[in-house]
Amino acid sequence: MVGIKDIAKTAGVSISTVSYALNGSNKVTEETRQRIEQIAAELNYVPNMAARTLKRQQTNIIAVYISDYGGSFYSELMEGIKQGLNAFDYEIIVCSGQKSHLFLPERMVDGGIILDWTFKNEEIINFADRGHPIVVLDREIENKNICRVLLDNKAGATLAIEQLVAARTDKVYLVSGPKKGFDSIQRLEASVTELNRYHIDFEVIVGDFTQESGYHAAYQIMERKPQFPIYIFSFNDEMAIGIYRYFTERGKIIGKDVRIIGFDNTDIGAYITPRLATISYSKHRWGLVAAEKIVQLIEGKKAADEVICTTYIQGESFR
Repeated sequence: MVGIKDIAKTAGVSISTVSYALNGSNKVTEETRQRIEQIAAELNYVPNMAARTLKRQQTNIIAVYISDYGGSFYSELMEGIKQGLNAFDYEIIVCSGQKSHLFLPERMVDGGIILDWTFKNEEIINFADRGHPIVVLDREIENKNICRVLLDNKAGATLAIEQLVAARTDKVYLVSGPKKGFDSIQRLEASVTELNRYHIDFEVIVGDFTQESGYHAAYQIMERKPQFPIYIFSFNDEMAIGIYRYFTERGKIIGKDVRIIGFDNTDIGAYITPRLATISYSKHRWGLVAAEKIVQLIEGKKAADEVICTTYIQGESFR
């Protein structure tokens, strides 16, 4: 493997001159920098990023932790994070799983943005106590090195329940996400509070935010031999799509036999027929704000917590 010693020998200059040139230092002339960069390219020189990181104590890389890569939810969020970080000359690495947690303590990244319900609070607090900047998108924990950028899940769920109340239904099926998932817990708490307030019967069916779990939830609803029309609040759009599929396969009409509201306003919900009624928020803004906050923490600035607002989007699935 070619190193800076090889470049220095070929160029007839010192190792320090090569280092200055390749790192954009003004200690060498533009002519010298261009000549050394040309030699480096001809020799197929690849910078040793690990060595650079040790020297600079900074990678300009942010780890974005998610629980899985499935579904259509993440693309707009990641685009917001990417755009926000690019403005500060940072890049992202998207990761999942326990081994990737080592990126923080081993300083392979400068900070973490976490939207992963499997990531334990105790571990996050431990990293923050050791000085690692972290932005959480899915939990309420406090630490000087942690900033929270959260969805207004309770307001969004309340908007959905208001639509169900206005429809004068006698019973609602709540299709929730993972039992330990922060967003799912908040949406469930708000839904239960509102349904109890209006004395409306309800039943909770636990899913995991995937289309397959939505399909299975619809099967469980049918096993209860419900009266039609059925009223469903699905805690995300992915599960709502699975619910669509189950009932349409059995000749039921979405919007008439099955009236359903989702959450997330994903692209797929806008293009299916009938269009899915859902709770919306800007995933791009969510990511953009998270990127801004993580950079503020890295730079030692005060990063205030922020809440992303939600709105109700009408659709023919709930007429």
